[in-house]
Amino acid sequence: MLRSSFRLLYIRTNHLVRVSSSSSPLSLFSSKLDSSAKPLFKSHRIRSLPLPTTTGAKLSRSEHSMAASSEPKSIYDFTVKDAKGSDVDLSTYKGKVLLIVNVASQCGLTNSNYTELAQLYQKYKDHGFEILAFPCNQFGNQEPGSNEEILQFACTRFKAEYPIFDKVDVNGDKAAPIYKFLKSSKGGIFGDGIKWNFAKFLIDKEGNVVDRYAPTTSPLSIEKDLKKLLGVSA
Repeated sequence: MLRSSFRLLYIRTNHLVRVSSSSSPLSLFSSKLDSSAKPLFKSHRIRSLPLPTTTGAKLSRSEHSMAASSEPKSIYDFTVKDAKGSDVDLSTYKGKVLLIVNVASQCGLTNSNYTELAQLYQKYKDHGFEILAFPCNQFGNQEPGSNEEILQFACTRFKAEYPIFDKVDVNGDKAAPIYKFLKSSKGGIFGDGIKWNFAKFLIDKEGNVVDRYAPTTSPLSIEKDLKKLLGVSA
């Protein structure tokens, strides 16, 4: 004979209870269940998960907009240090055509560039032309002197009358912000990085970078581009 069988019945939705086949089915639906009946499986409640919100996305867009609005639009958005450590707001050069050059005192290009820069300046300074010279020691350690020594060298030997600023880095993480802007505005043939001493950036009267010249490009060879921006025919 078969032993008495057992049936598994679901009581409500939380417990699975073992009952004898001899039990009355109606007894299973009484208003109060036998508290001694033990569930075969523990019930697990499903916790509701919070719905995703768009607050983070909105904040990111807002932050992005703020960052975009604070990005420099021209060189007039920069303040730099002069050779004596004083702040110079480049917006003071509004309305002028500028040539920005990273200079060095002990480079093979020093004599030719300093000589021709002085010639350009003397010829066009009264037409709204300015040269901004930024000493840099990143190329062959060819600008090792102090700011005072650099000023003495440029002004005495080459009669530089244009402003010479604080020594800066033009490449790398510590590059001066003005040079990061210049490079991002006008990349070179072989990438954005400055390749050597006497790289040149030509700036129009609105503070926009309009052209970039290699270190080996002589200052006098860009005279035609300069005259066009200045509106000088002769």
